Formats: sequence, C-alpha cells, structure tokens
Amino acid sequence: MATLHLEGLVKRYGQISALNGVDLEVGDGEFFALLGPSAAGKTTTLRAIAGLEKLDAGRIYLDGEDITEVPVRRRNMAMVFQSFALYPHLSTYNNLAYPLREAGLSRREIAKRVQEAAELLRIKHTLKRKPASLSGGEQQRLAIGRAIIRQPRLFLLDEPLTNLDAKLRHAMRAEFKRLHRELGATMIFATPDQLEALSMGQRIAILRDGQIVQTGTADELYLGPCDEFVAQLVGDPPMNLVAGTLRRDARGARLELPFAAIDTAALHNRLESFQPGTEFLLGIRPHDLRLAGDDRRGLMFNAKIRLAEPQGDITILDLEANGAALRLVVAEIEGAKRNPGETIGLAFEPARTRLFMKESGLALG
Repeated sequence: MATLHLEGLVKRYGQISALNGVDLEVGDGEFFALLGPSAAGKTTTLRAIAGLEKLDAGRIYLDGEDITEVPVRRRNMAMVFQSFALYPHLSTYNNLAYPLREAGLSRREIAKRVQEAAELLRIKHTLKRKPASLSGGEQQRLAIGRAIIRQPRLFLLDEPLTNLDAKLRHAMRAEFKRLHRELGATMIFATPDQLEALSMGQRIAILRDGQIVQTGTADELYLGPCDEFVAQLVGDPPMNLVAGTLRRDARGARLELPFAAIDTAALHNRLESFQPGTEFLLGIRPHDLRLAGDDRRGLMFNAKIRLAEPQGDITILDLEANGAALRLVVAEIEGAKRNPGETIGLAFEPARTRLFMKESGLALG
C-alpha cells in the first residue's frame, strides 16, 4: 500500500497542454477514481505517475518520497491498460510468470505466486491456455494478474473495462471492488464512465482540460457539484439546468424561470446579494422532479411530454415547459401510461435545487 501526492503537474505536447497544474492526494489503501471525458488528461496523469511521461513542471511523492526523477523500473508500480497487453504466444501461466522471471525470482517462488494469483482471479483453469482461447473476462483477469503478481506499491488502472461488453463490465466492476478489498492495495482507476467512477471510487477527482475541477465522494459530487460541468457529468440522467433571472419589486425578490417564479426565501436567500437582472442556472436533478399529486407540496407547473424512453424498471420522460427542456424519471408502470404530446403536472422542492452563475457556470454556496 502507498500514499500518493501530486503537486502542480504540467505536461505539454508542443502547443497542447495535457496537464495544467494537477494537484491530488490519494490515501493509503484507497480506491481512487479519475473521471473525465476524452482528452481530459486521465491517461497522461497515470503515465506521469508511472514515470512513462517526463513532466514539464510539478512533483510526484510516493509515501512522502519525491519520485519525480526516479526511473520507471524503480517506482514499483503496476499499470493495467485499456488493451490487455498480453503475450499471445504464451500460456496464462507464462504470462503471469514472465515479470517474475525478469525479476530473477526462483522457480518455486514463481510457481507459488502464479498459483496464488490464479486462485485470487479465478483463472486457475486457464493456466495452460493461450490468450486467444480465453473469454474477454478471462483476458481482463489475466491482465490484472500480471499487475498483481508483482506485488506493487500502487496500481494504475487506465480505462481497463472500456473494451468489454455491458454485462461483463458490470461483473468486472464487482471483481475490482472484491480485489481491492482482499488486497488492501492503493488503486487509481481512470474512466470516462461516471457510473464506473461513482460505483467504484471511494473518492473521485473530476478532470477537465488537464485540471482537477472537483474532488469528493460520490454523494458530494452528486449533491454538491461545484459547477455546471460537474452537474452535467455526474448523474444519469444529468441534472436539468434551467435559465432564470433575478427580479425584485413590491412583491419581493424572486427567480423567474420560463415556467414559474421562485421566491428567493425558498432558496435560502442565496440571491439576496445580487442585483436584479442577474442571470442564473437552476439545477434540478431528474429524480427530484415528481408528478404533481394531491398534496400540493413544492413548486408546481405544467410540462408537455416530448419523448418517453423506457429503461426497464424506469422510464425517462423528455419534457418541455414553456421552452425549457427537462427530464423526469418515473417508475415503468407510470411511464407506460404517458404519451408524447400529453401535458402533465410536475412539482419540485426549491430547497433541493442547486444554483449556478449563468455566465461562469460556477455554483453558489
């Protein structure tokens, strides 16, 4: 196990900046996720940690030791790539044994470690087979085994599930969590998939354009996104963002939306320091919208159904409310009753919303 500290990492490729001052802390034995879209800097960050990229600026500390200039072989890290990177001409046994032979271990120690890794990864039955005869899941386990068998201080996992089908990805997420629990190892898992990051990472750092935007637990990122980018990235479906303008008159202060007006008192007076005419984005999670009932709770308004998207046990309704696009999640039995073109009554609690500055996209509070 190991602690990791990244301090101001900068990496440029000509005129392109891949990393723009990445600061990060990963705790001992933590399963840490790096989440971001393509070209956000996830792979470059992992490669820099592994020593595969020479930095233009910044320092890397492992267990308090500055390893920025330490060669790859001496860092004692293991990296699992998106491609399985297996030796096609070698059996499972020899794929696992290869790094141990390179390290000069004895035959007895190699055999012992191979058997232990194969049992842990449930691929003991494949030891005599070559990669071409293995299933996708078995190949992924073998790739993980090649990392585990070296007993590294730190595991770097670069989108290792991307090439698997949906069912296998779900199974492998559980496998990674089991392995982390049993090994107690420090792991950094890079992915563009918010479901993978939220379900696996004990903490998650969100990357955009080579910078860390926000770090936190799944709940912290979901409930308190720091800006519009995080609000749209985290959550499925993503947060509804509705443009609104602050107004003040004899009736008091309110946020005017296309389909309703919210008294600022219902927003905990988060807008009292702003001038009338200031524009905001009101964030409403699709799960916090609800069909209006007889209880008359919350702010109520009408919307028209544009599209129904059945998802099995739930249905996602795409809505239009006086020009504002919204998405609502309902139970499948309720969604089956609804048809495009139908007008429905909706409600939400203003206190459960999130406010962002329209110009900058930054969250308030």
